[in-house]
Amino acid sequence: MNGDYLLDTNIVIGLFANDSKIIDKITNSKNIAVPCIVIGELCYGANKSVKSRENLLRIEDFAQNNIVLNCDEITAKYYGSVKDRLRLKGRPIPENDIWIAAIALQYDMTLITRDEHFKEVEKLKIEKW
Repeated sequence: MNGDYLLDTNIVIGLFANDSKIIDKITNSKNIAVPCIVIGELCYGANKSVKSRENLLRIEDFAQNNIVLNCDEITAKYYGSVKDRLRLKGRPIPENDIWIAAIALQYDMTLITRDEHFKEVEKLKIEKW
């Protein structure tokens, strides 16, 4: 999947909110995927929401119509390496974001995010939409 885009949670939320910048970029992009961790974060938010059933159905539809990348043993090795490098630098980031970064690195994908802390992850390709 070299050269493809991996969407962070805040980008999918923007997509759900009809953010025109995100919609334009996605419309003009090929080979977009979502980490399973993002689906989990979205489900957590949906479960807390007033419209939980409606939001969970929207997430289910989104997941069924997009490529969702799961974690495996290779992802775990990237995770361990990323987390250790962040520890050595004294620059921790949220745990779920380490897994998201690991998937992006594993598949050599560009992470699309609005979170600045991903810049701490060495060799991670990032675009801000």
